[in-house]
Amino acid sequence: MQNLTEIVSFVLGAYGDIGHLKYLYFTIMLLWYLSICVANTVLIVVIYVDRRLHEPMYILLCNLFVNEISGSTSLYPLMLSQMFSVTHEVTLPWCFLQMCYIYTSASVEFCSLAAMAYDRYVSICYPLHYNAIMNTGRVAIIILLIWIYSFANFIFSLSFIVNVKFCGNVIDKVFCDHHLVMKLACSVTLLNNISDLHFAIVTVVLPFSLVSVSYIKILTVCLNTSEENKQKAITTCTPQIVSVSNLFAGCIFHFVDSRFDVAYAPTKVRVFLSVYLLVCQPIITPFMYGFNLPKIRQSCKRYLFKRK
Repeated sequence: MQNLTEIVSFVLGAYGDIGHLKYLYFTIMLLWYLSICVANTVLIVVIYVDRRLHEPMYILLCNLFVNEISGSTSLYPLMLSQMFSVTHEVTLPWCFLQMCYIYTSASVEFCSLAAMAYDRYVSICYPLHYNAIMNTGRVAIIILLIWIYSFANFIFSLSFIVNVKFCGNVIDKVFCDHHLVMKLACSVTLLNNISDLHFAIVTVVLPFSLVSVSYIKILTVCLNTSEENKQKAITTCTPQIVSVSNLFAGCIFHFVDSRFDVAYAPTKVRVFLSVYLLVCQPIITPFMYGFNLPKIRQSCKRYLFKRK
């Protein structure tokens, strides 16, 4: 009878031995994480206190800012603690918790952008019916459904690996990756592979399809409208298009790094690309969607600089 040692922790192998550079990396990551939290928190507070911003679009934005803080918190605290770790170990429960946190946040990000694309579609294509279709109560229900949908999706995928036996414990990343954890299982069934594919479809493909359809319809309407309305639509939709494109690029980096042998690439490049979404997106969002919008920028000036 084969004697298998029970795996109680995983080793995050991508950290390696960084020597005294760990102090530099720790400082940079800590400042970056604090910047993400501060920028997004400022916008959440401004939207909350300014009643003029209590509109569907800004409420959806507020949800997006909350998710940026949530997604960053799923990565940075563990990375910061691992900077001073010798073994770079993380226990199975903490690993599963981080995966749940990261992948739920990723799903919320895509679904929130899909909801915002639909909001812009209704606003531009059906302006007379906008207030009836996108009211505050309906937006609150949409946000609640986004979080339930995202959480349920990952719990479904996690249920296939939470009770499996592992024959290895080294994950070649700086965080717990669902696909790489599944590859460490002693036996990978067809259902495990299907669950991985299912999560990718419901998390990325479906929301991305909804976003694409919404913007195609918006583009169709804009081609047959006045120059002023066309410019307004472009100004409103450009941040979302840039954000979705950035997310899609980040997903490609993550997919390639997890599923293909990219050992020929420099380690630092591989590590950066694997965390690209959680490094760049949380700081891009508050500037693309928040400080870039005139009404939010005016509110920030009013509440942050003019009040004593």
